Amino acid sequence: MIDFRSDTVTKPTKAMLDAMFTAEVGDDVFTEDPTVNELESFAADMFGMEAALYCSSGTQTNQVAINVHVQPGGEIITNVESHIYKYEGGGIAKNTGASVRLIHGNRGRLTLNDVQQWINPDDVHYPVTQLVSLEDTSNRGGGAIYDFEEIKRIGAFCRENNLPLHLDGARLMNAMVENGVDIKEYAAEFDSISLCLSKGLGAPVGSVLIGKKDFIKKSRRVRKVFGGGMRQAGIIAAGGLYALKNNVERLKEDHKHARALETALLDLNWVKDVVPVDTNIVVALLHDESKRDTLINKMAEKQVKVMAFGPGMIRFVTHLDISELQIDETIEVIRSI
Repeated sequence: MIDFRSDTVTKPTKAMLDAMFTAEVGDDVFTEDPTVNELESFAADMFGMEAALYCSSGTQTNQVAINVHVQPGGEIITNVESHIYKYEGGGIAKNTGASVRLIHGNRGRLTLNDVQQWINPDDVHYPVTQLVSLEDTSNRGGGAIYDFEEIKRIGAFCRENNLPLHLDGARLMNAMVENGVDIKEYAAEFDSISLCLSKGLGAPVGSVLIGKKDFIKKSRRVRKVFGGGMRQAGIIAAGGLYALKNNVERLKEDHKHARALETALLDLNWVKDVVPVDTNIVVALLHDESKRDTLINKMAEKQVKVMAFGPGMIRFVTHLDISELQIDETIEVIRSI
């Protein structure tokens, strides 16, 4: 089975498993797991930030960050398609008791103008705007990459207004291998960054939350409250450390595969259009929305797994467990339907 449902389905390579099986471990709640400590230090240094915190998932790193940045009753500015709002189980409301200002941007992205016009006035009728959250790449935007100049404009505005700026960087490294921006210069625009290790980077478990020391200290407490304190977590953290050291540049291969799929899909009579491919996500828009599930089932019968992505939309996600040969096989399958 060629599995395009998500880049979360990847399996650890033998080299990654070897690193995990031989990892030195300790009690991470006591901050005594040397492998977790190494991962956190490596991630912080990589981004030019002061500290990092290893968590079980990107949802957890996002929710911890929101809980530290925002007081109950405060408001978060984010895109209506953002993962923190759409796919985290109502966590903003449940965990932090916060309000959300939802912006209809371009392919999941915000502009400075979007942010500026939705800062609430100092009026008791409105919640206090307390956080701006961006997502790069944008999942619902088909893996869209932010223009770094726009991020800099948003970052400058947030600093001028003493407003924290958070990044859901679940697939940030996919953006970084394409945009040519220095990673430390990029990270300097944000107060906190959530980086997933278990998507295209291929680790089996976990994300890191990156920021200043005092922010990470508060985040460690919130992680504990959320039930995220892990003990001998070095076994899984070693997979994330291996991924950061070895699996970043190869993301370009996934992007090449995604563009090949985009080209093939655009030639099919049942495909109306394809969301422009920036990274590793390919979203096909169908001429006949009612045939979506039928097409998904036909592909599954031919050993190709994809997922529904909304009415009349099918999503393919390329990753390290899909080879060039499997891309060729997949193109044959979709042409045969």
